[in-house]
Amino acid sequence: MDREERSFGVFKPEGHVVISFPSAAQADAGREALRTLTLADADVRRFSDREMLARLDDDLAHAGLLASVGQEMNLAKAQRELAARGYHWLVVKAGDDELAGRIADAVRPHGAERAQLYGRFLIEELIDHPGDLPQVAESPDRGLDAQTRTGEEGERADLRPPDEPAR
Repeated sequence: MDREERSFGVFKPEGHVVISFPSAAQADAGREALRTLTLADADVRRFSDREMLARLDDDLAHAGLLASVGQEMNLAKAQRELAARGYHWLVVKAGDDELAGRIADAVRPHGAERAQLYGRFLIEELIDHPGDLPQVAESPDRGLDAQTRTGEEGERADLRPPDEPAR
């Protein structure tokens, strides 16, 4: 990923949709599905689990203090957890919200777990799953939005999915 796609040292590809898939085969199928949208080849980048893990480890090790103010640091931690579990990734340039929605619609049937549109100020979740909690503001004090558990969310009841008991 290019340096200009970072905010305070953490990955933030503004104007792109970052999509996670549980397997390499699903990521390949998602990439193939995007061909129907006639995107330029340079606008679709694929990253393996190991590539993302290495990049995210580097980001987390070199993140600036301000990265923890917004969602970037929390999302990097959640994405790192997925990469450690073997998830593969597509990063797709989206010129506008309408195209971002079409990108999410194209990859959803191929097992896309998450598709997040990185805007200038907001990072929007484009794929909803049954049982997802409403997206909330994140901060270092509140921890991660519990949609993708990393083990760092803490024991607060409002961060546990409704079907997960307290430990």
